[in-house]
Order: sequence, then C-alpha cells, then structure tokens
Amino acid sequence: MPNSSSPTVVLVHGAWADGSSWRLVIPHLLNQGIAVVAVQNPTTSLAADVEATRIVLDSIQGDVVLVGHSWGGAVITQAGNDPKVKALVFVAALPPKVGESVGDLVGSHPSPPGLSQIVDDGHGHLKLSEAGWVNDVAQDLPKDDARLLAVLQPPLPTTTFADKISKAAWETRPNWYIVSTDDRIVSVELERELAVRLNAKTTELKASHLSILSQPLAVADVILDAVRTVATG
Repeated sequence: MPNSSSPTVVLVHGAWADGSSWRLVIPHLLNQGIAVVAVQNPTTSLAADVEATRIVLDSIQGDVVLVGHSWGGAVITQAGNDPKVKALVFVAALPPKVGESVGDLVGSHPSPPGLSQIVDDGHGHLKLSEAGWVNDVAQDLPKDDARLLAVLQPPLPTTTFADKISKAAWETRPNWYIVSTDDRIVSVELERELAVRLNAKTTELKASHLSILSQPLAVADVILDAVRTVATG
C-alpha cells in the first residue's frame, strides 16, 4: 500500500513514446510504498502535454515529485510550477530556460547520430526510423524490443520542438538529473551542461537514451532519493 506520508511520483514520458515507457521503473517505486501516476501525454505540443500533466497534478492531494524523460523534461519544466511539485527529476532530459525551446537546446551542440534518423512524413509529422531505434535510441535493449518501440511510436508534430518555456520550475525547486553516457539521440555534453545549469544532484549511467528501460532500478533509486528528500523536508 502507498505510504501516505510520502509524496506521489508523477512520471512524464518523452517524444515518440507513451506512459508505458516507465513500466519497468514503476514496480520498484510501488514496492517501496510510493504512490505513482504515469501521465499519458498526447505529444502534440508543449501546451497540450503540459495540460495533460496538470490534469494529473490536479487529481493528487499532497506533495509531488515530478519526473520527466527526454522531451518530458520540457513538459515538467513548465507544468512543475504547480505548488504541489516539491522536486524535479530529469532523465536524459531537455529542460529549457525561460524563452528557450527544446530545439534551441538541441541546436546548441553538435548533432548526435540518432538525429539523422528522424524522418519527416511530408505532412508535418516526425518519426524515428527503425534503424534509429535499434542503433541510436535503444541500443542497449534487445533488438526485438527496440523494433517494437519503433512500431508503437506516435508521430510528433514538426512544430513541437519550437515551443518555448514561459516559466521554468527548476529555478525554484531542488533537481536531480540522470545523464545517459551512451546516449546517441541527445548530446551527452548537453545533458551534463544542463545538469550543471540546474544545480542538480547528478547521476551518470552507462546507458542508452532509454535508461528507464535498460537500467530501471538505477533510475528508480534516483527518484526514491528525491522522494526521501521531500518526505523529510
């Protein structure tokens, strides 16, 4: 049973994904008596994803530790301004500052190999190629798992990464950051730079971009550290 004295953990997934991205992390949190909710974001715009996250936050009584993977880092940067949110955890994530977009962050560093595997369908939507999933996003997962993620991915509007942050929650809250040192879709140097900018308690994992699937226990341990910090004030 969830421990009523502990904050609720709210998990926000990245682009080309859904809430099931957290399926291996969640059991570790539940086994520690932590209440958990995974947001199902539409990934149609920053505003839409922030609204979906806020709906979840509105349903929770008590403190929240808000966790974002990848694109979810931008979502929690904006949605995390809710007063219930007491701490933020970023997992290979992209948290912009005020007036900045994810596209601005990505463009500030040389492109990792995986960015070349983003395919425009010619109708305003982007997907990652199967080769991109296998070689550059989930390269430390079994190939069949990576191919399955390629099949399941939802499209992402080409405009999404231009959406800018209006208020950055990480400026006023304690932050944790997990760097994926074998990331091939987000620059590792950018991840480290962002962790410093956030003054985050930083953990480095020798993992692909999808550490939430390849090293879920290590990711859960970082989240639990944030939970304990909030619970003890």
